[in-house]
Formats: sequence, C-alpha cells, structure tokens
Amino acid sequence: MPKQKITKEMVVHAAFELARAEGMEQVMVKNIAKKLNCSVQPIYSYCNNMDELRNDVAEQAKQFVQEYVVSHIDKKDLFCSTGRAYIQIAKNEPHIFKLFIFQERKNISSLEELYQSETNPQVAQKIAEDLKISIEQAKKLHLNMLIYTIGIGTIFSVTTPGISANEIYLQQEQAYEIFLKAALE
Repeated sequence: MPKQKITKEMVVHAAFELARAEGMEQVMVKNIAKKLNCSVQPIYSYCNNMDELRNDVAEQAKQFVQEYVVSHIDKKDLFCSTGRAYIQIAKNEPHIFKLFIFQERKNISSLEELYQSETNPQVAQKIAEDLKISIEQAKKLHLNMLIYTIGIGTIFSVTTPGISANEIYLQQEQAYEIFLKAALE
C-alpha cells in the first residue's frame, strides 16, 4: 500500500481539529502527527515554526466563527440574533471562540479601528434603518454591544459547569436596552 502524502492543508486541518476539540495548547507536532497517523517529519517540512502554524489555525478559527455566525442569524432580527450567535458559538465551540477572541489584532490603536476591522459597515446601516436612528448612533450601539457580547461570551466560554444561555441572553437584552438609551442621548 502506498504511503499517504501529507499536505500542508492536512497539517493545518489536523491542528485546527486539535484546537477545536482540546484547545490550542494541544497543537503540538507530536499530537498533529498522531492525528494524521504519520511521523513528525512531514509536519516539520510544512511548518517553518509553530507560530506560523498557530497563525494558520487562528485564521481558520476566524473563518469558522464568521461562517457560524452567518449561518445562525435571523435576517428579520439581524442585530440581536448576531449577538445570540456569538453566545451560541461560545457555548458550542468554546475552544474556537477563545482562539478567535484572543487572536492578536494588529494595527489597532482605538475602539474605532477595532470596530472598522471587526464589523461589516452594512450592519450599522441596517441598525439605523430598523431603529430609525442616525448612523453614528447605530455605530455607538453596535460597538457597545460588540464589546459587551465579546466580554460576556468570554465569561460564558470559561465557566463550569456553565451559566445558562437564557441567563446570558437576558443579560444581553438588558445591556442592549441600556446601550440603546445611551446611544439616543
């Protein structure tokens, strides 16, 4: 039987699956080799260093989160359902959520820059239209909810045995009301 050819994509995928199941701490050459049922040599041949591989895994996690959120939103309630989708991924995929959240964001020196890099500008437009508020008010509300959801999602993903999702959703709703009031002032 011919030997299996190990590709870089296979190495990154195996590393991603390890990170997803057990956390980024388990993304080690020996564990990847075991998952691929091969020696460590092919992994070393594709990875200049572990930081590069971890960056590839983090990129894959970012893409996974974006696809997850898009597939779990309600187009009739885009804003609130997006926040709930982030909470769902924190619950269902805690290692991926943490990897996504703790991924280094380079060249960010203000909350405005963070907002620009992490959001779709059409969302603020949709919020403004739906709530009949200005774009600036919508951006303020969106940024506050983004920060809040990331924070509460992080708490949600690291607690055991775990806070109930309903409690988290209620907390999100209360924060939304407070942030909406503040945006309108």
